[in-house]
Amino acid sequence: MGRMGDVVVVGAGIGGLTAAVAFARRGWSVTVLERAESLEPVGAGIALAPNAVRALDAVGLADDVRAMAALSGEVGLRRPDGAWLVKASADEATGQLDERPVLLHRAQLVGLLADALPDGALRLGARVVRVEPGDRETRARVTIAPTEVLEADLVVAADGIDSPTRAALFPTHPGPTYTGVTAWRFVTHDPVPVQPAETWGRGSIVGLTPLADGRVYCYLTAVLPEGTRFGDEADELRRRFAGWHDPIPALLDGLDPADVLHHDLRWLATPLPRFDVGRVALVGDAAHAMPPNLGQGGCQALEDAVTLAAFVDHGPDVRTALSLYSVTRVPRTTKVARMSARVGAPSAWTGRSAVALRDLGMWLTGPVAPRLAMRQLRPVLDWRPPA
Repeated sequence: MGRMGDVVVVGAGIGGLTAAVAFARRGWSVTVLERAESLEPVGAGIALAPNAVRALDAVGLADDVRAMAALSGEVGLRRPDGAWLVKASADEATGQLDERPVLLHRAQLVGLLADALPDGALRLGARVVRVEPGDRETRARVTIAPTEVLEADLVVAADGIDSPTRAALFPTHPGPTYTGVTAWRFVTHDPVPVQPAETWGRGSIVGLTPLADGRVYCYLTAVLPEGTRFGDEADELRRRFAGWHDPIPALLDGLDPADVLHHDLRWLATPLPRFDVGRVALVGDAAHAMPPNLGQGGCQALEDAVTLAAFVDHGPDVRTALSLYSVTRVPRTTKVARMSARVGAPSAWTGRSAVALRDLGMWLTGPVAPRLAMRQLRPVLDWRPPA
């Protein structure tokens, strides 16, 4: 056990909750401030890659996740007519790693993390209006509307892609930019047997992911101007993806618009120079929002949280520990974010000739594609928490 102190976490998403649990288990006094009135996570499904499962090991929750479900069966890439471009077993796709990816509903993960918090640590309906970072000699201060002030040895800013804390601490940073792709997400109400796969069309993707409880997480994308919205999002999906292979039409048939989430995909294309200022550390999307193509956004937030807790708890002082956190995390998350953008770029191609060449290339390399992909991804997936 290292030092102990007071930690204020701003934001009760995956990164914030994990950081709070990590510090609480090391004996720190933790307060989590969430502006929402209830802990209803925005999102649908989440894939926890091996690096994320190992991060949860650091807070004692990995076995709970492993018990839910691991990726199994055949996976791959398909065309809208159903033909397989790349097909492999889950073992091939994960390269025989010592951890298997786990697919679950985001609410399940948030629930596990929230249940692991100390009693009274979570404050809902707490709107943070100001964060004063402090310095080596002065504690940080967090102001909650209207006038309540909390002092802390450390503030963890986990307030999302539009982080007010990041904007205040890095006022010249350009902030998030639109990828050019918008995305819809939903989870079926009932279990549906599907093969986990992505289907790539002209500027569109449909991803089908069976969750731990048998329901299906479905995500769909399209290249559209930023801010495009439709009066009936479910009806737009039925129109847009009519004629795609089974079971996509059946999943969209009868879909309730209230069950559909629609968000433009944005990311921090310009990396932050560091993830700490004074006694404030940024984690997750507040620090390095990335495109979803590698499924690493939440995974990297988990890595941030347990790395931060380990460094701060055992460092010589908070400021030195936060500097080490930045030096460690900025290069890794920048690399992962840029890899995700690069991998996803061909899925946004809309020209017929370009798409035909893309599909031909994937089909020709299909037999070796899993091994080639794993060679690139292994440095990402093989991560382990700091001792």
